[in-house]
Amino acid sequence: MSIPSLQGLQTALSGLMAEQEMLDITGQNIANANTAGYSRETATLGTSPPIEIPAMSRVTGDGGQLGTGVSVESITRIRNAYLDAQYRAQNSSLSGASTHAEELQQAQGAFNEPTSSSLASQLSAFWSAWSNLADAPSSESAKQAVVSAGQQLTRTLGELSHGLETVSTQAGEQYAALTSATGEVASYGKQIAQLNGQIRLAEQAGQSPNEMLDRRDDLLDKLSSMANVTVTKAPDGTDTVTFGNAAKPLVEGTTSNWPQELTTAAGGQLGALLELSSATGPIAGYQATLNSIAATLAGSVNALQPTTPFFSGTTAATLTVVSTAAQVQTSASGHPGGNELALAVAALRGGAVEQSYSALVEQVGSNVATAKDEQANFQTTLANIANQRASVSGVSLDEEMTNLISYQQGYQASSRTMTAMDSILETLIEHTGVVGL
Repeated sequence: MSIPSLQGLQTALSGLMAEQEMLDITGQNIANANTAGYSRETATLGTSPPIEIPAMSRVTGDGGQLGTGVSVESITRIRNAYLDAQYRAQNSSLSGASTHAEELQQAQGAFNEPTSSSLASQLSAFWSAWSNLADAPSSESAKQAVVSAGQQLTRTLGELSHGLETVSTQAGEQYAALTSATGEVASYGKQIAQLNGQIRLAEQAGQSPNEMLDRRDDLLDKLSSMANVTVTKAPDGTDTVTFGNAAKPLVEGTTSNWPQELTTAAGGQLGALLELSSATGPIAGYQATLNSIAATLAGSVNALQPTTPFFSGTTAATLTVVSTAAQVQTSASGHPGGNELALAVAALRGGAVEQSYSALVEQVGSNVATAKDEQANFQTTLANIANQRASVSGVSLDEEMTNLISYQQGYQASSRTMTAMDSILETLIEHTGVVGL
């Protein structure tokens, strides 16, 4: 038998094998159509190296080349690095905005406005108790009502202060848990570093580690929700990952550098948690304003109780009533029927204390609304980018079914070619006993 005749069978076989591999890849795509993080795969086909024939022409003596069929050169993932970077940037922004919105809503919940147990209601009840005392300055029960109203007011102030402190403390604790040596950041960093090593070995061996690449990209997406992430790809297939504003990259080759210090500029969930738990953050600002309100309340009421202070303490957490019912003063003259001091305290209603508190409640509400608006905007932007990524990397069942039919037809064509070549060889052998060119 001559080489050309046998090579015809080999050429048809290469077509069968290539189309079979294309069918396998299409089946893999279809099977993973709903797998989160899966990137659509595609094969690159190329002509196999030809056979050189030195003197094919009897006329000119020139040589020629005989094609040897087709081969699958590579199986690659369909990804867009620019969309990946955009997605991760927006994911960081959304996570930061969502954390702000969630924590600020918790702070707003501590105010419990407007309800009968809120600070605004307790202030109103306190002024009303003094007004009732002014109507009956000699009444012991009216004086006791003033003391009781004051005690309830200070308890409400303390509870509100504690609620704000709890929100701030929990934000700090959550940050510490996420960034500890056994937290999520460390875990993601170690996994990415490990995958870097496996991917590098696979590529050095000429393999296509698509599954590992998908897993690494999925980890990078998750990591981006925690802080800003920048990825630099090395020629050996490894990723260098810059995380937040840490001094060193989180991942360098197969090394993970964590724990490290971050600041509020880190972005994402961690940057937001740092800001919310810091001494200069919004929660601390609410607390400072509340303490100022408590100090103003104590100062204004105590100024109208010249003999014995009504309140002790200068912060929302420390403010208490120290006056007894017997020590409550209704008149500077001490006359049993005098009520000018009681009237003066009652006249504080609607003054600096309530104005400051009303402004604080409005500020909290405005901050929450702004955070929710930012969250909604980032959600919309991220959804658009995610859709763009899906259109590139996601699996379209319609497209894959079309490919399935195309590859099936190619397989059938190669099969028919092999059958025809086999028939020709069989005929030649039966009639001549040899196989010619």
